[in-house]
Amino acid sequence: MTLNKFNLPDVGEGLTEAEIVAWKVKPGDSVAVNDVLCEIETAKSLVELPSPFAGTVTELLVPEGVTIDVGTAIISVSDAVVGDPTPADVPAPVQPLYGKLPTHDDDTSAGAPAGGPLVGSGPKADAVKRRPRKASPALGSLTVNAPEIEPVQPHSLAEVTAARQSAAGATRLPGRAVVVDTRPTLGGTITGLVNRVLAKPPVRKIARDLGIDLADVVATGFRGEVTREDLVSYQAQRDAEHDKADGFWGTAGKPQDQRIERIPVKGVRKATAKAMVESAFAAPHVSIFVDVDASRTMEFVKRLKASRDFEGIKVSPLLILAKAVIWAAARNPSVNATWVDNVDGTDTAEIQVKHYMNLGIAAATPRGLMVPNIKDAQDLSLKELALALNNLATTARAGKTQPAEMQGGTLTITNIGALGIDTGTPIINPGEVAIVAFGTIKQKPWVLEGEVIPRWITTLGGSFDHRVVDGDLSARFMADVAAILEEPALLLD
Repeated sequence: MTLNKFNLPDVGEGLTEAEIVAWKVKPGDSVAVNDVLCEIETAKSLVELPSPFAGTVTELLVPEGVTIDVGTAIISVSDAVVGDPTPADVPAPVQPLYGKLPTHDDDTSAGAPAGGPLVGSGPKADAVKRRPRKASPALGSLTVNAPEIEPVQPHSLAEVTAARQSAAGATRLPGRAVVVDTRPTLGGTITGLVNRVLAKPPVRKIARDLGIDLADVVATGFRGEVTREDLVSYQAQRDAEHDKADGFWGTAGKPQDQRIERIPVKGVRKATAKAMVESAFAAPHVSIFVDVDASRTMEFVKRLKASRDFEGIKVSPLLILAKAVIWAAARNPSVNATWVDNVDGTDTAEIQVKHYMNLGIAAATPRGLMVPNIKDAQDLSLKELALALNNLATTARAGKTQPAEMQGGTLTITNIGALGIDTGTPIINPGEVAIVAFGTIKQKPWVLEGEVIPRWITTLGGSFDHRVVDGDLSARFMADVAAILEEPALLLD
């Protein structure tokens, strides 16, 4: 018997440490190559580690919640197999001359790549466990049994990337659906590549009555649809959050120093804090604001939602803003650039203007702020950009954003309007020189041709690195972005 130890690997991007967030196996479990062993949190994202060995787990060498360096042994696996071997545990048997060998219905090795395991692919060790939820009073005495379904295999990063590049003609994968939303602040799960929120009419009515956006709900239906039980779980979770608020304040009379919650700064939060401090104090920020009549954008979005070409695709004003930013950056190239100090080890600095747009979308996730970006966004049609925004938001909400998806951004949008905020002064994402804050769109009194009438108004806020972007350039860029929101037909020129 051979005892194999698996060391924490280098997951890329120069990261040197990671935290063990959750083990997916325990001592005594049998694992196959590519079975998920654990989830780790780096300074960039949450990553699942697949097993490079097949055998039996003998010991978990690092407890959950501990941060360790790359190269540290985290688990030991023996090559002995407990119970009946699966095709992943043993070599494929030789076909006899007569008759047919019995097959395994649970064969997980079919389609495995030649030449070794593919890191990041393969089945999870366990299905996701859901905590029991109490029924919401708004749903009455509704009792729903969860359907028995097979766990959906996660896509590899290569599959997701390939699908995003051909999003306009993406085909449906059997039994998979995606909960979609362009707002970056909500939670969910990516389970496929079809951008459609499925639900039966009664479920949709219940969601409307409760004020629940179906795109925010994790779907567990057999075909990827949102079920009544999903609504019960979602509502119960919302109720639990309100219950926590009621009990937030500490016990009266207890010393104040005993009513302090201490939260270690690590992972994404630690990396974000470091990056924001460096950006705020390294790049001299200048911010400007502009009020915009976005009434025609709202009308355009309404037409897109009714269009057959956009059927099943989540469309919001953020899509038009994203297209406007790409268009305006081409007219004002220096906003899509990087300031570089000490070029080639000298005291020389240079401005690197990027002739491509990796459009970052700031996403406030439960794990902290992330800024994944859409690669080569300038090459995408309006429909392709909508699909890319949906996939980006869904992946971020599920905590599955990969480090490579957050590297190489050239300009960022932060959609603070999704939270009802009018505007703000955002901090530039490190490595960039501009960021646009998109405020909420509200009906306000507006003077049009001498008359005061209600219009859909938003406020854009832009922050710029004053070393690269002068006041005149920043004003022209923001005016161009505003021009598209006021008249989206300019995109057709």
